[in-house]
Amino acid sequence: MGKRVNLLMFSGEYDKALAALILANSSRELDAEVTIFFAFWGLMLIRDPERMSDEDKSLYEKMFAAATPKGPEELPLSRMNFAGMGKKMLMKMMEEEGAPTLADFLKGARKKQVRFYACKLSVEVMGFHPEELLPEVEIVDAKTYLKDAFESDIQLFI
Repeated sequence: MGKRVNLLMFSGEYDKALAALILANSSRELDAEVTIFFAFWGLMLIRDPERMSDEDKSLYEKMFAAATPKGPEELPLSRMNFAGMGKKMLMKMMEEEGAPTLADFLKGARKKQVRFYACKLSVEVMGFHPEELLPEVEIVDAKTYLKDAFESDIQLFI
């Protein structure tokens, strides 16, 4: 059996999500199986902006949805964000180097069949509906994630 990589994506920040997806794509290119478990702020990376809805949401859930990033390109930087100016500078630097964007790495991970798990409790607490997430996302509980992590060769928390 080949190598297995398990990532727990807790951060909702662009640079950390970028690192996670670079590792996921690179691991798949090395023929490793890869699972990413998205919890709390990490869920922002797998929200589909085209499928978001306020239907059947409480006032708090609607307010939360309005105040949080609507997909990968809206994620802030973890450091030096400076109300978005730092991220604009980083994006320009990446463009000048010909580096792929976060959306590109996410698309690559989807094509390479990285398994995407969303934390059931996080989805419920944050008021997301399953249909608001990318189609590949499977909603699982912590035990399911841990079973996968126990069987993996590498576990990373981002």
